[in-house]
Amino acid sequence: MKAYIKKDDKVKVIAGENKGDTGRVVSVDHAKNRAIVEGLNMVTKHTKPSAANPQGGISKMEAPMHMSNLMVIEPKSGKGSRIGFRKNNDGKTVRYFKSTGEEV
Repeated sequence: MKAYIKKDDKVKVIAGENKGDTGRVVSVDHAKNRAIVEGLNMVTKHTKPSAANPQGGISKMEAPMHMSNLMVIEPKSGKGSRIGFRKNNDGKTVRYFKSTGEEV
């Protein structure tokens, strides 16, 4: 599966608990088709006391979500758009918005 979502893309969640929310992609795991979105899909993590963190405790962090639940947002309209791939004049493969035809 070709990765249509990359780091620093602005995305909208189209399915799941955070449906309708938007955020910036922090990291992408291509092997598992998952992405971590800033401030979304928060989970509680219990940390064991260690030398670096002697107190331990409970912390909130973002969990990865499947890329099929994310849609890249078009900067001009602010709406989600499907992404396609095509070659530009230089012969490089680029991503483009299927709704407007503009390159990402």
